[in-house]
Amino acid sequence: MNLLDTMTCLDVEQVLFCHDEIAGLRGIVAIHDTTLGPAMGGLRIQPYESEDAALQDALRLSQAMTMKAAAAGLNLGGGCAVLICDAHRGKSEALLRAFGRQVEGLGGRFFIAEDVGTTVDDMEVIAQETRFVVGLNKRRGGSGDPAQKAAMGVFRGIQACLQEVYGDSALRNRRVAIQGVGAVGLELARLLGEEGAALIVADPDSRRIEKLRTHLQAEVVAPDKIFAVECDVFAPCALGGILTPAAIDSLKAKIVAGAANNQLESDQAGDRLHARGIIYAPDFVINAGGLINAAEELGGYDETTANHKINNLFHTIQTILRLSRQKGIPTHVAANELALERIRTIRDIRRNFLPAEH
Repeated sequence: MNLLDTMTCLDVEQVLFCHDEIAGLRGIVAIHDTTLGPAMGGLRIQPYESEDAALQDALRLSQAMTMKAAAAGLNLGGGCAVLICDAHRGKSEALLRAFGRQVEGLGGRFFIAEDVGTTVDDMEVIAQETRFVVGLNKRRGGSGDPAQKAAMGVFRGIQACLQEVYGDSALRNRRVAIQGVGAVGLELARLLGEEGAALIVADPDSRRIEKLRTHLQAEVVAPDKIFAVECDVFAPCALGGILTPAAIDSLKAKIVAGAANNQLESDQAGDRLHARGIIYAPDFVINAGGLINAAEELGGYDETTANHKINNLFHTIQTILRLSRQKGIPTHVAANELALERIRTIRDIRRNFLPAEH
């Protein structure tokens, strides 16, 4: 399938290939849908195996961002940018500024934010070349590191799932297994620990485990054992695609709710969770806290307002769980229906001509 056929299949609006020989820039920007507003998405810097792998990642993530923004009630579309580069060795001021100029050239159709391989400080460098960047340092009116707010949203989503399963959102003495204790996973562990949850964690990076142990009490298990631990909640906070048939069959949790993107290996994995009676909090809904926080910068960042909107993810997850229960459909299907219905509704009400828009 060629690129235009792929774009048609995924309903992608625009793909921009970026190159700058001097800066070593080799990147792709994907804009999936701008019905609700300008696209917003993260910048990933990774040493992709191939150009096709980078393109597929950008297309997949841009689509997920469209759904995430729609479900979160934001007036934003979905986009994503990827740079083919080793973030530890190839990232430079020249690279980031050259990419920033590419974003500026899109004229506001796409706002860039932090993602894998990038930091708040990187966004500051990019901002030297474009106005269309969020996730800047708080000292200059930005929203700062998104990890804390992403974890807050996941925490509230877990509470909504507990309310659904047990009739009580309290975390005291609930066992939560966290797969991956990077920036978001570590902050989620802190929030859960403060509320009295018993933590079981796994991460292949021993440095992350040691960092967690300096602040929190947690049982540590091998990464390949985390799926099968006895727990109330399994929280994937690492890589995507981890909910395979084998992993789902080994789960002993009643709830799956975590920060990782694209947790389901396929839609059939969501069906399998539903068939097993396991409550699944759709990832693009529960992990929207970082996006909600960054989006607040567009109108002048106010942390109180951002926190209020992130806390509302509790009610969004409740709505999805209710739709799933009432219609007898998996939660990932209910979440997709919720997001797509909002996009269709806004597209329909914008069908009339307004002179100011032309």
